[in-house]
Amino acid sequence: MPRILIIDDEDDIREVASLAIETTAGWEVLTASGGQQGMEVAAREQPDAILMDVMMPGMDGPTTFKAMQENPATAGIPVILLTAKVQGVDQRRFAGLGVTAVLFKPFDPMTLADQMAEALGW
Repeated sequence: MPRILIIDDEDDIREVASLAIETTAGWEVLTASGGQQGMEVAAREQPDAILMDVMMPGMDGPTTFKAMQENPATAGIPVILLTAKVQGVDQRRFAGLGVTAVLFKPFDPMTLADQMAEALGW
């Protein structure tokens, strides 16, 4: 069973995404409320993939992703960014980071796991 780490500073988003993924796909979900905590959980738990918010206080998604890429323990974990920014310039910047995919808020809880599975090639 795949294990997914959700990193998002918004409790509601973490809860809805977790419930959606567990219910529709049966995957195990881990959560973190920010970039630093997410990096610690990812290194310790070695999830199969990470769904991470772009806009977070302190350490945002792109900064967290770059730090994870520099750590051998987390560099190989695929990351999907979750963002409300849908401008083309933002999409190109996120794609240029080397993330696996970018999904948009608001997301449909019933199709979130399918979108992730497609992006990850599962």
